[in-house]
Amino acid sequence: MRMHRTFRTALTAAAATLALAVAGCAGDTNVNQSGGDAAKGGSLAKDYDLKGESFVVGSKEFTENKVLGQITIAAIQAAGGKTEDKTGISGTATVRAALTSGEIDMYWDYTGTGWVNILGNTTTNLPPDLFKAVSDADKANKVTWIGPSPLNNSYGLAIKKDVAQKEKIKTMSDLAAYLNKNADKSTICAASEFLQRDDGLPGVEKAYGMQFKITELDFNLVYPQVGKDCTVGEITTTDGRVKANDLVALKDDKKFFVPYNAALTVRSEVADKSPDLAKMFKKIAEALDNEKMMELNGKVDIDGDKEADVAKEFLKDEGFIG
Repeated sequence: MRMHRTFRTALTAAAATLALAVAGCAGDTNVNQSGGDAAKGGSLAKDYDLKGESFVVGSKEFTENKVLGQITIAAIQAAGGKTEDKTGISGTATVRAALTSGEIDMYWDYTGTGWVNILGNTTTNLPPDLFKAVSDADKANKVTWIGPSPLNNSYGLAIKKDVAQKEKIKTMSDLAAYLNKNADKSTICAASEFLQRDDGLPGVEKAYGMQFKITELDFNLVYPQVGKDCTVGEITTTDGRVKANDLVALKDDKKFFVPYNAALTVRSEVADKSPDLAKMFKKIAEALDNEKMMELNGKVDIDGDKEADVAKEFLKDEGFIG
C-alpha cells in the first residue's frame, strides 16, 4: 500500500511521542465528570448490549472531533459498556498512530483524510464511492470504518464578509484573481496541518494559481484573526465560527477539496469482537449532518458549553439516550 511520504514522516514522529501524547490528554471532558451520571436509557439501551465490555475512545484535538468522541463515550455507556476517555490527541498522525498501535480502540476520522493522508492517494480521479474505497483499502491496516455520515466537514477558505461584498469575491477563483492583482493582501492564517497536507494549502495554491504569505496559528485562533493579521483564513465548513466572526466561506468552484464525510474508525479486532458497535454507530452517524454539526460546534465554541454536555444533549434529542 502506498503511503503519502509527508504523512509517513509525521506518523513516524507521532509514534515516537505517542505514549506521552496519549497520556497527556484524557479525561477532562468525560461525560461522567461534566454531568454526573453516565448516559443511559433511550434506543441504545433497548437495542444494544455492550455489558461487560470496555473501550478506549480517542479523538483529535479540535472541537468537532472532541464532540464526536464524547458522543461515542456516552453512546457506549448507554449500551452498558465501560469507556476510558483519551480524547483530545493532537494531530491526525498522532491519533491514527494511537489507533493502529492499540493505545486507543476508536476515533472519528473523515473520508478525504483517509483517502489522501492515510492511504496516500491524490485529490484527483476520486472513486465514485469514496467511503467504500477507503473502507476496503484500510482493512489491510486492520481498521474498520463505520458510517458514513452525511456530515461532510471539508476544508475551506474564508474572508471577511465586507471584503467579499466590496470586491465581489464569491469563489476561490475570484479570490485568486483578486490576490494576483493585490499581492499585499495575499496573507493567510492557517494551522500547521493544513499548511503541510497536499489536500491543504500546497494543493490549493497549485490548483488555483495563487501564492500566500503564511501566518501559522493554532486552528482555534484563525477565525478571529481574519481581517486583522490576514486577509484569508483556513476554515472547516461545519464550524459555527464562520458566521459568528462575520466571515464568508468561498465556493470551491474547481472542486479541489475531496469529500470529508465523518465515520468512526475502529480497530478491526475490536469491531469484530463487538458487532453491536457497527450497528449502533451507523445509526448515530446517519443522524449527523452539516447543519446539526455546525449547531453542536457552535454550542461549544460560541456558547461555551462543554463537549460532553453537548454530546449528551444531541443523543437525547435524537432519542438515542433517555
